[in-house]
Amino acid sequence: MPELAMNGGTPVRATSYPSWPVWDDRDVEAVTTVVKSGNWGGFPEPGPNAERFEEAFAAYQGARHGVLMANGTVTMEVALKALGIGWGDEVIVPALTFAATAYAPMASGAVPVIVDVEPRTWTIDPDQVEAAITDRTRAIMPVHLGHQMADMDRLEEIARRHGLAVVEDCAHAPGQQWRGRGAGCIGEFGSFSHQSSKILTSGEGGTLLTNDDDLAGRAHSIVDCGRAKDPDEKEFTFGANYRLGELHAALLVVGMERFPEQQRERAEAGKELERSLADVPGVRVMPADERITRWSFYNYIFAIDPDAFGGRTNEVVCAALEAEGIPAEVQYPPMNRYELFQPSLSRLPVAVEHADRLDPQRMSFPVAEAAGLRESVYLMENVFRDGSQGVQDVVEALTKVQRNADELPGAAGVAQ
Repeated sequence: MPELAMNGGTPVRATSYPSWPVWDDRDVEAVTTVVKSGNWGGFPEPGPNAERFEEAFAAYQGARHGVLMANGTVTMEVALKALGIGWGDEVIVPALTFAATAYAPMASGAVPVIVDVEPRTWTIDPDQVEAAITDRTRAIMPVHLGHQMADMDRLEEIARRHGLAVVEDCAHAPGQQWRGRGAGCIGEFGSFSHQSSKILTSGEGGTLLTNDDDLAGRAHSIVDCGRAKDPDEKEFTFGANYRLGELHAALLVVGMERFPEQQRERAEAGKELERSLADVPGVRVMPADERITRWSFYNYIFAIDPDAFGGRTNEVVCAALEAEGIPAEVQYPPMNRYELFQPSLSRLPVAVEHADRLDPQRMSFPVAEAAGLRESVYLMENVFRDGSQGVQDVVEALTKVQRNADELPGAAGVAQ
């Protein structure tokens, strides 16, 4: 008789993990109030709910300013444009991230220079960053991935020495702190996503954080069609309508109220998982960097050794875990194997002029390729909102899948 649930065996977990997003009557009341007000849009910018959220979130992270906008992709584009980055400039980004991180420099007219990640955290490798710097480099865009943060000590030092801006991609990191400084408050800008699966969500939306008054004004102007934000200076920019409406902003205001408790709950469960995973054969725990002083994560990532799972890759292991009732997925392939990264289809001048440099077939990222194609397993955030039982079910399911690896589909050694 088969043991694995994907083959007809009994799953480890029969009940679902807590659903996302979390909502209650406060959300309904907040949206209803906006509907009845008739003030649904984002103009004038920022709207009252947008401003309330910007102030609350910036204070929680430790920034002077928050700028709310349409999503967590345009946040990065707006950040680069506010920094004056455009045609002919270069922005260094990691090879293991959502395609939007590489898209944003192109949207501003710059060249994304993609470098490999380091094996301990799968965040951008500072050594590779330094090696990639040229006289055209204007910014570094590190990504805080899963439950990790990029090495901001090294990256800050490199950026300072070379006169570069830092734009943190914090889509996974609301609530994180590095040596007591909030994620998104260390570089010139921090970019956050409020897309439906993210841990501070309104369905769609994104926020930029900054400690620079002038940069905040420019970002507000860019998202508001270029309107001047300083009544005395009358400084206009070249902008577009990237505003977020008040219905979404109202959901974020309420979400911010419950967020600190959710952060504590996930962090407690995450620590228990790190301790428990250490005993599972074929699993490499990637402990959170000790310099992270407030731990808050979107997903938790660990590595499998395919040889310990019968030569099967992470895709197969994730499918087996899903069948056992554990929400797990691979998420990001390396940028050179990512179907969403299609620079040649953009028809942008930067893609035409730098076609060779932006050709995925000419790129090689050994660490990101091993992680994305064979090793990485992402556990969804709701695993960490079910107490100790939710964590122990993950450990039991992983142990079960590893012990019965000969049942997994596909020939050993063949990528699925």
